[in-house]
Amino acid sequence: MSLELDVRHARGVTRSADLLSLGWSARKISRAVCAGRLIQPKRGWVALPDADPLLLVAVRRGAVVTCITQAKRLGLWVLAESEPHFAAPRRGSRPVGEGCVMHWGKPLSTRVPGVLEDPIENVLGHVADCQPYEAALVVWDSALNRGLIDKPTIRRFPLRPRARRLLEDCSPLADSGLETLVRTRLRFLRLRIIAQAWVLGHRVDFLIGERLILQVDGAHHVGVQRSADILHDARLRLQGYTVFRVSYGQIIDDWPAVQELIVRAVAQGLHLTEG
Repeated sequence: MSLELDVRHARGVTRSADLLSLGWSARKISRAVCAGRLIQPKRGWVALPDADPLLLVAVRRGAVVTCITQAKRLGLWVLAESEPHFAAPRRGSRPVGEGCVMHWGKPLSTRVPGVLEDPIENVLGHVADCQPYEAALVVWDSALNRGLIDKPTIRRFPLRPRARRLLEDCSPLADSGLETLVRTRLRFLRLRIIAQAWVLGHRVDFLIGERLILQVDGAHHVGVQRSADILHDARLRLQGYTVFRVSYGQIIDDWPAVQELIVRAVAQGLHLTEG
């Protein structure tokens, strides 16, 4: 095992004390720094020259990566992120600098010394406080859908009011942020809306009422997948279903037009079983 490999196992940035605990001597660490195999972003810390820039900023400012920035790094759905988000204690830390967002609130879970990325419960807590309701719900749904946390677990944390509202509204069934937005925006219809409903041997994104289906196409709906979708749509229509298929861009940038289609379909009773 090499010194550099141990640092890489620690996400490319680690405390010198942690390397000492693994058996590496201060002399070997110093030699690696002098040789350029490691860098020192801050006293008591070392990193690989190609270390993640966000983690290096976190080290230098006594902070951790959190909120929507860490959510995105975890592969969760994030509607928009214009600048990186960090968190730090109110005392003993410096502002990250311009072009960054700093969170000072008390985390839901105590942070482990030397860890530069917030755990999922802290990420969700900061997202709840920081982001608009819909944007936050997208992240919460995504975290549940990916199995990073579950409702019973996060319910045991000391949640603030905005987080408690998100906990009640979030669902692990949303495969994408688009599905979260659609589910939230159609609540006013007061109809049964089932996400990921199983109809005629395939899942559909939304079953509204009994017979109205809304399919939301992402980037993967091309080629063979697109052909299968078209065939399934035809089978659905033969069985009396009304199918609307919309795109990512329509949901994000032209929601009023999509909403008008659905409202008019409901007004005409297309969501009901004939007879």
